[in-house]
Amino acid sequence: MPNDTDFIPANTSSIGDFIERMLVEHADVPAYTSIGQTYSYAQIDRASAHFASFCIHQLGLKSGDRIAIQLPNLLQNPIAVYGAFRAGLVVVNTNPLYTPREMQHQFNDSGAKALVILSDFLPKYDEIATDTKIESVIITSATELLMPNTAPEHATHSNFTQVLEQGSLQVLPVRTSVQLDDVAALQYTGGTTGVSKGAALSHRNIIANCNQTLHRLGSNFVVQAESVVCPLPLYHIYAFTVCMMAFASRGAHILLIPNPRDPDAFIAAIKPHQFTTFAGINTLFVGMAAHPDFRACDFTKLKLTISGGTALTTGAVDAWRAVTGCEITEGYGLSETAPVAAFNEVGNEQYGTVGLPVDGTDIAILGEDGTHLPQGEAGEIAVRGPQVMMGYWQRPDATAEVMTHDGYFKTGDVGIVLENGCIQIVDRLKDMIIVSGFNVYPNEIEDILTQHPAVLEAAVIGKPDDKSGERVCAYISLSSSADIADIEAHCRKQLTPYKVPKEFHVLDELPKSSVGKLLRRMLRD
Repeated sequence: MPNDTDFIPANTSSIGDFIERMLVEHADVPAYTSIGQTYSYAQIDRASAHFASFCIHQLGLKSGDRIAIQLPNLLQNPIAVYGAFRAGLVVVNTNPLYTPREMQHQFNDSGAKALVILSDFLPKYDEIATDTKIESVIITSATELLMPNTAPEHATHSNFTQVLEQGSLQVLPVRTSVQLDDVAALQYTGGTTGVSKGAALSHRNIIANCNQTLHRLGSNFVVQAESVVCPLPLYHIYAFTVCMMAFASRGAHILLIPNPRDPDAFIAAIKPHQFTTFAGINTLFVGMAAHPDFRACDFTKLKLTISGGTALTTGAVDAWRAVTGCEITEGYGLSETAPVAAFNEVGNEQYGTVGLPVDGTDIAILGEDGTHLPQGEAGEIAVRGPQVMMGYWQRPDATAEVMTHDGYFKTGDVGIVLENGCIQIVDRLKDMIIVSGFNVYPNEIEDILTQHPAVLEAAVIGKPDDKSGERVCAYISLSSSADIADIEAHCRKQLTPYKVPKEFHVLDELPKSSVGKLLRRMLRD
């Protein structure tokens, strides 16, 4: 098995080095396109340097300080992320759709000192601003880089235009204190307890996973020759590492889709391009293949479609192939593995599996007692390799629960190693729900439900859904009469939309074990 150092380029001691090298190497080719505007790698280089300079000189941020980036797929996103890394900061990826409650938890848990946020979402931050330790806020509008006159004005917050202008006035200092084994990003993920935890990913974790992924793709991903459709949000670990880091390091032209839920705008954005690569998830493949206008796109250059985040179905593969003529290559990973742990080989897809472990990665199947099970037996998937997180941010107990004494991360997913070495995902933590590729943990939703004065008890499960893979279903018992619409509104105020239950069932009593534990299994059955 290769050493960890085999995945780290020479003279690279941080993601900042990794980024700066690629921005210079690919300076003259298009880097990102969003809402009709394209920046070359040279333009991204200048803008991210100015962003980094502003963070250091104007905001006084130092290496290791955390900066929360809460943006959709706009050009401002890679500029801010690259700039943060070039300044030696720790990136805290934040979903723009988070509610104030979710924002407050993540900002306080990470200790973020600065925030980059779309001005549309600023009212949510204002609700909890005094309850966080954020000292500086940078705001932007969706169209600000395209039309500077649309830059939002604020009495105390800087807009993106001001940041880049002021950052250009001072030289970006040389990074000296950032090392490969320092924390680079905090990628927040749920837990079976419902408490969102930050997977602490080091510079080594992310750079190694970029190169592990690219090595598996081999000659199927050519330097400065690829045009990548990226509808997945860049705050999600899949798009963050695979698109914004790995594919960009090869000089790819990345087509950012700010709102993939608007299929008409999505299709209009990609139609002018002869894209070669499409990064998506199962529900997106199904939805696009069924859209009549999508069939009018130019698929003559499409040679690579990659899937992750949730299980790939046969129906999605067949529908996608029928429309585009392209196979789908499925991989597997988690926030804690930066994310890619296994990936099929392009042109040799083993459908029904997530392929072989990527280079430098050992995947073990563990029994209930932690012993390694033989080939063909089902057990918990455990991953060891240079991409496995340092641990959960400031949560040693939670880290100890998922890490074995010999360095394996226990995923909570159940799988089998087949005779050909490919990994087959059999099941997962029974209680976890995956909605459009996002993990939803019942405990969090149950906690919110029972905060409603009329809800006595709550149990949440997932049910199959043609559009989103699974939908969230709530079973509740009431202490007094209540309007379901009122309970749903309560949830919408506290939860990101994909977590809000799509079904509500009122029962006289919820099923419980002899010790009083809610039995979600009985509800599923």
